[in-house]
Amino acid sequence: MTETPPRVSLRVLAEAYAVCRMDPATEHTVPVAGAGSLYSLTRTADELSLVCPEALAPSAGASVEPGWTCMVVAGPLDFSLTGILASIAGPLAAANIPIFVVSTYDTDYVLVRSGQADAAFATLAAAGHTVTLA
Repeated sequence: MTETPPRVSLRVLAEAYAVCRMDPATEHTVPVAGAGSLYSLTRTADELSLVCPEALAPSAGASVEPGWTCMVVAGPLDFSLTGILASIAGPLAAANIPIFVVSTYDTDYVLVRSGQADAAFATLAAAGHTVTLA
């Protein structure tokens, strides 16, 4: 028996976002005040990654990839749920739309290149998801 993929509601955030990579061994000043709807800082042994509104992206000492549109999955999502990201990533991958994902305790944030945002919204709607613009 094939199970129907989960259908979710996604809300598009108003800000334009940047995805940034910094050296984890270097001290960085990372502003958080007024951080917008999403601000995520992740450190590993190899990198310090920052997802933030473009206006808050570091101006020096970072590789900055601007031009991302962010959608937030309506949550909170229970940890026992399965297939949420797959139901989003699968149709977008089939449409050749790359994604960058940030997961939090309550939900998931899916970022797409702003130039592909309208195609992503249409693809997700065709897959049965609800996409609401901010």
